[in-house]
Amino acid sequence: MRAKNLNRLNSASVDINDINYLHYYSYHEDLFGAFEKYAHGKLLDIGCGNKPYEKQLKGKITSYTGVDIIQSSDNKVDYLCQANAIPFQNSLYDIVISTQTIEHVEDHQGLVNEAFRLLKPNGIFILSGPLYWPLHEEPYDFFRFTKYGFQYILQKAGFEVLEIKSNGGKWALVGQAILYAIYPDIYHIKGIKGKIARTMLRLIGGIKTINRLFLKLDIKSKDYSNTMNYVIVSKK
Repeated sequence: MRAKNLNRLNSASVDINDINYLHYYSYHEDLFGAFEKYAHGKLLDIGCGNKPYEKQLKGKITSYTGVDIIQSSDNKVDYLCQANAIPFQNSLYDIVISTQTIEHVEDHQGLVNEAFRLLKPNGIFILSGPLYWPLHEEPYDFFRFTKYGFQYILQKAGFEVLEIKSNGGKWALVGQAILYAIYPDIYHIKGIKGKIARTMLRLIGGIKTINRLFLKLDIKSKDYSNTMNYVIVSKK
């Protein structure tokens, strides 16, 4: 049974002192770019959580409906349902979004199929999900997708894929992986392992220094063969 009122992202604001900065820097840049270009009319958010992107969508859409399997920590979910069985009529929405949700859905093809069913003709589906990320919300963490995997499940549902954006290159991924290897439980590690981890963190200068260094490397040397995440835009 999934925990109720699970703590979810409730704001798009993530600064350089945040352990997840390298992930969100490029992900938000591409996601918000897609919002600017495609968001319009009636919107459905599958796996909406706390609707962290309401501010970015305000003024671009006429209505915002959010569905999720459980109520969020800020009580932002409008309808509780499975992602592959949304109780709305066909062709109801101009745009459907689903951000960082698909990896938690057992029937990921069912989620994509529902997005297709619920969109009006020529409607837009904005989907995002990770290729690299540590296990989270266990045990409800099922999949990681390459860009070719995303393309396959979208085309299988009937979508035309318009854009696939890789969010961060190999250096951003390396920096993010270093932070997750060293930082999250660093002050709870006992003995020699904890001492080594804390020494490493001091030597490399802390979270802000790592974020700055690896973002600079990522911008200078763009290589998306090893990325953290994707934002995909497709059309019905």
